[in-house]
Amino acid sequence: MPEIELLLDCRAIIGESPTWFAPGEALYWIDVKAPALYRLSVDGVQAQWRFDADIGAFALVEGAEGAIVALRTGIFRLDFSTGETCQLAPPPFDSNLFRFNEGVCDAEGRFWVGVMFDPRPGVAAETAAAPLHRFTLVEGLVAGDDWSDLHNGFAWNLEEDAFFLSHSHARSILRAPYDRARGRVGKPSSFAEIRTEGQVPDSAAVDEEGCYWCAVHGGGVLHRYDRSGRLISQIALPVSQPTMCAFVGPDLDEMVVSSARDKLTEDQLKREPQAGGLFRLRPGVRGLSRPCIVR
Repeated sequence: MPEIELLLDCRAIIGESPTWFAPGEALYWIDVKAPALYRLSVDGVQAQWRFDADIGAFALVEGAEGAIVALRTGIFRLDFSTGETCQLAPPPFDSNLFRFNEGVCDAEGRFWVGVMFDPRPGVAAETAAAPLHRFTLVEGLVAGDDWSDLHNGFAWNLEEDAFFLSHSHARSILRAPYDRARGRVGKPSSFAEIRTEGQVPDSAAVDEEGCYWCAVHGGGVLHRYDRSGRLISQIALPVSQPTMCAFVGPDLDEMVVSSARDKLTEDQLKREPQAGGLFRLRPGVRGLSRPCIVR
């Protein structure tokens, strides 16, 4: 088993979306409920940008001078130098009931963003679903065909002709045909399932062998699946709520795992005081370079 190192004791409420930006040798991530976007450079310098609404995902803009951030209140452009935001698209849902959740770029710079049914405090409503969207600076926000009350697990296979995603509340990991030229996600089919009550598939990554890595929220473990969806290995973590795994470093031979402390009781927090931290390990396999620039 690889050694698990606490990279940063950031105690995020819901830490998410660790993203390695190779040209700048920096790691970016978010805390959904802080809400904030963070950057950690290899020299240890940290930066943060705070928002007035939940952040569900982000992508960098060309030159990493800023980012596109998916907030509960819409899609915004963030200027890193000033901290100012400018709305590019209104929320495509009732923001009292939904927020964006999960977001990754494909190789063409399309920013795919999912949703989560997450009513604001004091708002009562029956659970509902909303569609997956893609965003580009040219097209804006465009709705897709996949609907869920909690999207997660976005990644592409080695050939980039299949798109992975999870419907977390259904505990299902899905695989759909992907048309890279047109940016179209086909009809998904079952890839794998998490069968243990209280455990759900969260965010993911793909390695150089085409295997799919998934953070199992509530299970305190990383799952690695082969190309057929067969579970081939597990890595136990020191926290029960890992949220995403991402390959990082110049050789993409390290992995960073984000985590959450949201909804943990006082007793649980005593048992896992590092909950909400960022963790680092060497998984024994290299990952794929993951696009993070929206176009």
